[in-house]
This record gives sequence, C-alpha cells and structure tokens, in this order.
Amino acid sequence: MARSAKTALVLCLDVGFSMSNSATGQEPPFQQAKKVIQKFVQRQVFAENKDELGLVLFGSDNTKNNLAKDDQYQNISVHRHLMIPNFELLEEIQNDVQPGSQQADWLDALVVCMDLLQNETLGKKYERLNIVMLTDLNTPSSPDQLDIIIGNLKRAGITLQFLCYFWPGSGDLGDNGGGSNPPHGGKALSREQQQGLEMTKKVMMSLDEEDGLEEVYTFSDAIEKLSVFKRVEKRPMAWPCTLTIGSSLSIKIVGYKAVCEERPRKSWSVVDAQTHQKDDIKRDVVYCLNDDEETEVQKDDTIQGYRYGSDIVPFSKVDQDQMKYKTDGKSFAVLGFTKQSMFVGTQVLKVFAPKDDEHAGVALSGLIRALDDLKMVAVVRYVYARNGNPQVGAAFPCIKEKYECLVYVQLPFMEDLRQYSFPSLENNKKYTPSEDQLSAVDSLIDSMMLVEEDGEKKDLFKTVPGSYHIPNPQYQRLFQCLHHRAVNPSVPLPPMDPWLTTALQRPLAVATRCQAPLETLKKKFPLKEVVKKKELKTSKELFGNSLGTGISTSLAVWERVGLHSSLGTGSSASLAVWERVGLHSSLGTGRSTF
Repeated sequence: MARSAKTALVLCLDVGFSMSNSATGQEPPFQQAKKVIQKFVQRQVFAENKDELGLVLFGSDNTKNNLAKDDQYQNISVHRHLMIPNFELLEEIQNDVQPGSQQADWLDALVVCMDLLQNETLGKKYERLNIVMLTDLNTPSSPDQLDIIIGNLKRAGITLQFLCYFWPGSGDLGDNGGGSNPPHGGKALSREQQQGLEMTKKVMMSLDEEDGLEEVYTFSDAIEKLSVFKRVEKRPMAWPCTLTIGSSLSIKIVGYKAVCEERPRKSWSVVDAQTHQKDDIKRDVVYCLNDDEETEVQKDDTIQGYRYGSDIVPFSKVDQDQMKYKTDGKSFAVLGFTKQSMFVGTQVLKVFAPKDDEHAGVALSGLIRALDDLKMVAVVRYVYARNGNPQVGAAFPCIKEKYECLVYVQLPFMEDLRQYSFPSLENNKKYTPSEDQLSAVDSLIDSMMLVEEDGEKKDLFKTVPGSYHIPNPQYQRLFQCLHHRAVNPSVPLPPMDPWLTTALQRPLAVATRCQAPLETLKKKFPLKEVVKKKELKTSKELFGNSLGTGISTSLAVWERVGLHSSLGTGSSASLAVWERVGLHSSLGTGRSTF
C-alpha cells in the first residue's frame, strides 16, 4: 500500500500542418491534442507528486534535439526537458505551442523521446518510463527500423501510449472497425494514415500482446477521461497497535484510515499585490491594553482565557497541561460485543494483521469470522497516541475475496447526537393518504431509481467516465479557476465545466422518466394558495358609539390618523397625542375647530 516511486513521462505532440486540417464545423486535431496535454499537465500540477514530465514537438518549424545530424531527425524539437510540471509549463503550452508548417516521421520523434528518457534518467531511480504519442498519423513514416525500435523499447523498459485523432472501432469513427473509414465523417483515410494504423498496431501488440491496444485512445476519449482533476497522492500511514481482549489475549494489528476528509494541501496566503510574493509581506502581531495610551503588552505577559457566560476564566499553560487526559499509549481494547445494527460515526479505520506475522493473521481471522457468523460487532476503546483523547467505536467484520479486516467506525458521544421530536402522522386522519396517492408516490420512486436492471445492471449516476466515484465539485471548480487565473491573469474566470454541471444535476435519463409521475403527483396532491383576507374596519368599529354631545369630529380625519378614542362631553384631548398626529386644534366645550 506504499506510494509508488516517481514516473518519467514524455509527451510527444504532432504539430505538423496536417494536424490543422479538419472537416467544416469540426475542431482541428491540433486543438484537440493541445487540450489533452493541457488537461494532463493540469492534473499533474495539482496532484503535487514528484513525477517528471518532458515535451517533444514534431512537425515544428525548428529542429532542436541531440540526434539531429546529416539531415536526420529534422523538424523535431525538445520543447521541455524532464522536470516536475508547473504553471510555467502550462503557460508555455497555451502561448508557445502552435501549429507548424512542416512534417516529421512519428517514428523519428519516438526515437528522440527514447533518447531523451534514457539520457535524463541515467543514474536515477524511476518506477516507470513512459511515452505518450499524440498524432493524426497523417505523416510519411518509414517502417525500415520498426523492429529495432520495438526491441529498444523493450530493453529500456519504456511503455508506450497512443492518442490518435481517430481509431478503428472507436465511437468517434462511426465505422465498423475497418481501417479505411474516414475519421469524423470527413475524407477517406490517406495512404499515410492507413500505413500508420498498421504500424501502430504492430508496435502496441509487440509491446503487449493481450492489452497493447487498450493503451490506444482517441483525443475525445482522452479529454473526457482527463476532465477530473487528479487527487493528491498520499502515502498511507500505518498505525501499528495491539488489539486486546481482557488481560490475557492480545493480537498485533495495523490500521489504515479508510475515510478521511480531503482538503487541498496548499492554503490561501497573503501576498503583495504587485510582486505576488509572500516574502514581501511581513505580519506583526502586537498586544495592547484597552486604555487611552494603548500600552503594548509582551506576549509572555498574556495567558489564555475561557469565556464562561459574561466572565472570562483565566487558564494558564500549566492548567491546560493538567487538564489533558493522560493515557499510557496507543490502545485498541475490546470493551465487549453487541449485535450488529446501524451505527453512525465519523472516522473509519481498516484494521489488518501485519503481513509478516502469521500468528496474528490466524488469530485476527478467527475473530473476524466469528463476528461475521454471529452477526456481532466489537465495541472498542481507541486511543491514537500517548495522551490522546480516547474514543469509543464499533469494529465490524469485513470479508472480501482478496482480504479480510475489521472496519472500525468511531461512535458519537452523548453531546454529539441531535435529538428531534416530531408529531406522528399515523393517527391523524387529516393527513392519511389515499390508495391513489400512495400509488402515485410509488410510481415516482420507481421512475427515479438510479440503477436499472434491464437484463444487466446499469448505474445512471455514473457521472465520471470510467468511475462510479463522484469527485468533490468544490475542489474541481477551485482547480479549474486556479489554473485559468495562473495562465490568464486578466481574463474573467470561465464558467463551470459542462461535465461538472451535469454531475450536480439529476441524471438526464431519470429526469426524462419522472416527468409523467410528477404530473400525476401534482394532480393527486393539489396545492391551493391560501390568501389571507384583510379585515376591513369601519369608523364605527374603530371608535364605537361613545362620541359625546358637543363634539363634532370629522370621521375621515380620525380614520386617517388611526386614533381609537372616546371623547366625552366637554373633553379635551391630550396635547401630546394631537402633536404626534400633526393636528393643531382648539377644543372647547361644544365646539371643535379643524
């Protein structure tokens, strides 16, 4: 489970003039191939691994390689020597890699790539040497040295992948697998392309008789597969410990995290707006008293404080150390056993026996199989390291075809649970659905099933090509925008990639299929808008019949100002009320002036 050693890879891109030709309304092969290498380099940059990458262009207007002598290996340029890919390479691909006006033999370009790999990996340790060829095969090629090239590839241990503008039998061709059909519905294959197909098949089958042709892709297939940014590769950290049952039984184990929230390794930093350098910014933190002089206080003269209600309880470093839970060290102690049921938790750990410990393997296997037969789980006290906070979790038996292990799930404490109480709907006749309503809901559920079983199972939620896993859209969008901003400093950010938008929506097949059940559901569960009627009050309702003799007050004025008063004979209204409503009146006995 250790992380593999680094890889040396050379991208060999055809930039000859034939790569700029395409049928009307179709994207030229060069632009598709450029998208492929851009997406590939993007993935490598954000994966943050140590793999090294080179770039060779053939069909270019200039010649730059170590084998160019006596008019051989012309129009082949080593654009980038082996090094870890970075944003500088992405900028070069976008701005400097342009179509050429020449042509070159793709076999000669392959030899230049082999020479580059052998010279620049000499004396270094690489797990894999690989060449990726991107071409439309529409260049004259000489098969005279083909067998020698194949032999050198095998001796050097170099693997080869082909990315072509077309390939017989691919979805892009619309053909029946024949090599003479036109790519993308255009003109028929040229003689060079037909010859290139046969030579490509011979090379790939010679390197790997069984799976050689599986390493051949079309440009469109490669773009689709490379759309998802590659996750950061991390070395699995083994957690050696001892599983204990009571005081007399112990089994050596090794644990690995199976589920862990992924976070981007690089965090946001404050940089200078002009130089974009972090070192040009210096941050100073100063502690001051909240007084008129803002007296500065040294950090050593401050301690932590815990806000408890309206008060702050001072808590020194000594207090914090004394408060920590003291443990003797790592622990994976079985507290007891219980029946299997649904457990919710956060951390997930897979526990194996050490590879080189046969006795531990036999003992742990017996425990796993016993738990599986009895449908039980072990309740475990888990401590990661010395003085670490203890956890309680459930260890489930997991038996697969190739391995068996315990799956530990951390259980929540009392404070972590959220309890909600809702009134029951069962005994309320007002909310009891009819048979037609239940049938409509059942039909909707059936229409929105994500797995179809029509002869064979088909997962409709397979959003990522070749994978049933769904990547975190937040990180995919983040990497897309970071790449765009790095190579286009002044251009607005692009819209979200179409595949990512699709991944966030209901599958098209499900959306189409559930339209009729949704309409039925609307009819069976009609919704009516309830409009709250405004209460209209007359002046009589507002003031009643208690207006006394001698007061003739305009009802329109009273309704406008909204006063609910009862004026008696000879009464005088409060001047504060009159001033508030803006009326200046002189009220006398039996007389009212407005």
